[in-house]
Amino acid sequence: MLPQLRELERRFPDELVVIGVHSPKFPAERRSESLRAAIQRYHVHHPVVNDANLEVWTRYAVRAWPTLMFVDPEGRVIGRHEGEASAEDLARVVRELVDQYDAQGLIDRSPIPGLQPMAPPEGTLAFPGKVLADAATDRLIVADSGHHRLIVARLDGSGAWVIGSGEAGLRDGPGAIAAFHDPQGLALDGDTLYVADTRNHVVRRVDLAARTVETIAGTGHLGWSYARAGAARAIDLRSPWDLVLHDGVLYIAMAGMHQIWALDLDEGELRPYAGSGRESIRDHTLQRAWLAQPSGLATDGRLLYVADSETSAVRTVTFPPGDEVRTLVGTGLFDFGDVDGIGDQVRLQHPLAVACGDGVLYVADSYNHKIKRLDPATRRCETWLGSGEPGDADGTGTAARFHEPGGLSLAGSRLYIADTNNHAIRVADTTTGAVTTLPLTV
Repeated sequence: MLPQLRELERRFPDELVVIGVHSPKFPAERRSESLRAAIQRYHVHHPVVNDANLEVWTRYAVRAWPTLMFVDPEGRVIGRHEGEASAEDLARVVRELVDQYDAQGLIDRSPIPGLQPMAPPEGTLAFPGKVLADAATDRLIVADSGHHRLIVARLDGSGAWVIGSGEAGLRDGPGAIAAFHDPQGLALDGDTLYVADTRNHVVRRVDLAARTVETIAGTGHLGWSYARAGAARAIDLRSPWDLVLHDGVLYIAMAGMHQIWALDLDEGELRPYAGSGRESIRDHTLQRAWLAQPSGLATDGRLLYVADSETSAVRTVTFPPGDEVRTLVGTGLFDFGDVDGIGDQVRLQHPLAVACGDGVLYVADSYNHKIKRLDPATRRCETWLGSGEPGDADGTGTAARFHEPGGLSLAGSRLYIADTNNHAIRVADTTTGAVTTLPLTV
């Protein structure tokens, strides 16, 4: 809802006061430092209350995320809306309310004192979401999400250069002037890079040799249809979060629709692939399965592995001619924690990324601030890196500390980690478990 609220704040700067109430689902979200990071990352300029113990949620009888409560100038609740809504629909409601209360002389247009936006993080990176490491070409690509750009470097971090102006927007063309908005997932085919441009609700294609950017899927408008298929540029998408390329098809984790979509790169055709659009966990055929905010993808060439964040699960999806979604770990929308074990014993907390190599799945257990290893054959999942507490420390195994890692990529014996809230790329030796921070400057 943040884009819609920003539009309302733009249209009614003196009449409307937006107050965010953060009522967390996950324990990690109760931390004020995590909330501050989210406010900074998503450029929230209105006051936000940390409702860590759900007191406001309970008093206002809230039942769903998101919920909008309309409060009149005298402090009375006069309406509510559950779920998403378009900015245009909300603007019509607010316009009517402003006119009504203005006629009664109740609108106070004086500014709210003391509000200051949070300064952006210092350094090369800001909230890097995803990372792609390619050993064959000695190439590292980072989705520098908070700076709305991509960084390309060698695997050791040297020789870095930038794609994107750094200005949030949707603009194709030469890399220096092209604009992204919170880019996330990456997929590479030679010198062709595919990018999930999340907040623009599009997929971009980057020619790394020519250093040019073009949009290949999406209109730039927020999508509402769970079933539409056709020409990729004519279909509205909804928060594409990660990408995997397999057999000429680009698979898209459409987090906002709780689905996996498939883009045939030769034909330019886009269609829903897995998930009905229902937000929950249910194993079934591709079209009848339920997913919940899929945010990370990986493949071993046989199966598509999915970090299904809102169910704190890792799922598998078959490629054609298969027709099945299965769960490796995870049991429900409100079943989460930090428990190692086998199968249904396992508890994760909002995983955002998976990577696979040598028969092992690496899982960014984001809200547990850990990297875990999962054997897809036995469903055994164990903590590998991270203490479980947010922090920023190199070390070996559980001595290392992360803060909401969101992206993973393997290159030989090195696992590259987008350590999102530490604004860093970390590198783990898969043999020794030693973690170091990659030097990266542009």
